[in-house]
Amino acid sequence: MSWRDRFGPGLLVTAAFIGPGTITTASAAGAGFGFALLWALVFSVLATAVLQEMAARLGLVTREGLAQAMRSTFSNPWLGKGSVLLVVAAIGFGNAAYEAGNIAGAALAANNAIGLNPAIASIATGVLAAALLYSGRYGVLEKALIALVLVMCVVFLLTAFMVRPSITDMVQAVLRPSLPAGGAMMALGLIGTTVVPYNLFLHANAVCEKWGPEVPARRAIRESRWDTGVSVGIGGLITLSILSTAAAAFFQTGVAFSGESMALQLEPLLGASARYIFAAGLLASGLTSAITAPLAAAYAVCGALGWGTQLKDTRFRLVWLTVLLCGTVFAAVGTRPLAAILFAQVANGFLLPIVAVFLLVVMNRRDLLADHCNGAVANLLGGAVVLVALGLGLTKVLSVAGLL
Repeated sequence: MSWRDRFGPGLLVTAAFIGPGTITTASAAGAGFGFALLWALVFSVLATAVLQEMAARLGLVTREGLAQAMRSTFSNPWLGKGSVLLVVAAIGFGNAAYEAGNIAGAALAANNAIGLNPAIASIATGVLAAALLYSGRYGVLEKALIALVLVMCVVFLLTAFMVRPSITDMVQAVLRPSLPAGGAMMALGLIGTTVVPYNLFLHANAVCEKWGPEVPARRAIRESRWDTGVSVGIGGLITLSILSTAAAAFFQTGVAFSGESMALQLEPLLGASARYIFAAGLLASGLTSAITAPLAAAYAVCGALGWGTQLKDTRFRLVWLTVLLCGTVFAAVGTRPLAAILFAQVANGFLLPIVAVFLLVVMNRRDLLADHCNGAVANLLGGAVVLVALGLGLTKVLSVAGLL
């Protein structure tokens, strides 16, 4: 098996959480706090790997997605309907709101690099994402995302190498965690941009596309773990590169950090080409997120409603097309659906800990997973992630409500 064949659904997860929002959050964290919050990034990467491994294992053993498992587990009809409603609301409507940001990020990159009109760039991004999704061929989608993730990796690692961040400061920030004044919400932001609940739905279904029922479960799980660990690690490395670049350029330098100045952090090193290199990374991240967000929404919504989750299923296509169309329209007209985004934040604040708890419970069902259920180490790691997820979800809800 070649190295390219080893990569698969794990890169979908990486492509999903490395979006314009991650670039902005990591840049702001580095610019405002240096490496002080690096521990939060390290934790979020470990938490993502733990939860995604469980979701992938569940999919490979049961041959069903997380939404189907959630729907069939609750015997109480009210709990069952409530879980379906929560999934449809948080993942379906929420992703439609966030999709506008993904497409707008890609459009902004095109505008900065070649002066393309933002509305035209938004429509072009939406059409390209739709073409890749409509192909219904997992291999085509996978190869496209692998290429884009590699572009992001090269762009951001190159810039981080040129900045030459202090390895000593980075190690100390991880080994001696601290929370500077005003850093609580930023730390939660770093975790929240990486530990994304819809990725659990995406991963559980995507592994079934990559490894069919003819592949022995143990082999599929082993290869999936490698794919997940390396792919999430690449995503963490990209985010670390973004944070490091911003820390070196803005932290305690007296240079003001803003959305318009993010690309300027590279000019002392790359000169006039800085805007183009930064735009390439932003374009790649926006496009990959614009593809994976509708795909995850389709898996979650169709699974929760009991519809087919095949890539060429008509209702499956209608769900992702609706999400993609909403995001494209909002981005093209320059409108931010603030009410929908606030609603999505509240819904996702509830959804993340609920999904994490459910995932941990179901992964201990020996009647469902037999020898593939969680062991002591997995439960310990999963329990720690659940506790943080509960705190993160509560904090998000309280902050949106104006209580924090």
